[in-house]
Amino acid sequence: MNTGNYKILVIDDEKHNIDVLNDILSPMYEVLVSKDGLHGIKMAKEIVPDLILLDIIMPDMSGFEVITTLKGVDITRRIPVIFITGLDSYKDEEKGLLLGAADYITKPFRNAIVKARVKTQLQVVEYIRALERIGMVDALTDLPNRRGFDKQLQSEWGRAKREKTPISIMMIDIDKFKVFNDTYGHAQGDIVLQYVAKEFKDTFKRPADYVARWGGEEFVILLPNTDMEGALIIGEHVRANIEKLRVPCASGDAKSLSVTVSIGVNCEIPPRYSTQNEFLSRADKALYAAKEAGRNMVIASPLML
Repeated sequence: MNTGNYKILVIDDEKHNIDVLNDILSPMYEVLVSKDGLHGIKMAKEIVPDLILLDIIMPDMSGFEVITTLKGVDITRRIPVIFITGLDSYKDEEKGLLLGAADYITKPFRNAIVKARVKTQLQVVEYIRALERIGMVDALTDLPNRRGFDKQLQSEWGRAKREKTPISIMMIDIDKFKVFNDTYGHAQGDIVLQYVAKEFKDTFKRPADYVARWGGEEFVILLPNTDMEGALIIGEHVRANIEKLRVPCASGDAKSLSVTVSIGVNCEIPPRYSTQNEFLSRADKALYAAKEAGRNMVIASPLML
């Protein structure tokens, strides 16, 4: 566990508590501080820390009120919260746990206890994230799968909607893929998929660009903050690069196989034209048009910005 990558938000109105916790945790983690509940909630939404240490007794909002708010918001709901408190009533502890607290640390703080309980919660966080990563990755191509893409689309669609920026999508289908499977066997089809996926990985280096395997021989590429003109240029670049690919035969023959793809492109500024499903549907229709027109080409959705 790389401790330096974790952000811990301490919400406490007492300077002494903040100083002590910072001394204990800052050598291992990035520690951020808020001195009241309302500001703490705002910070949690903005930075989405890996863990929150939350005081119960505060002047503006109690810790119980803060955690109730945090658990009621999608972006902060899953952040584990450890209450830090001088209260020793089992009823207070029960109340906090029922509201969603992961653990308690009592005052005065003991270094070993603080470190151990924080480490335990961060290990749980890492374990859950590992499971999520496994569940959102396609085993054959090592690209995100459709589930991973759906999550990314939801995030980027929301960002484009807030910032009123264009978001583009490319739906890509390997032409006549069934021929590879029927003629050369499924092992050859798998090699084709892996080579195409590697080409996508090599092409898309911008951190925000997101390539996923949609299913079967279909792939999808999300291009945030990219207009239609830019998406079409990228789409043609992808198409040309795939056409140059030479995929080795699974049988070990000296000859190699050529591959082409059809690409449908859509671009919108949400919610001016559509919902996420309509956004996807228009790209899919453009892909179908590319296949109907003869394959190995890029076609844009008629809906333009």
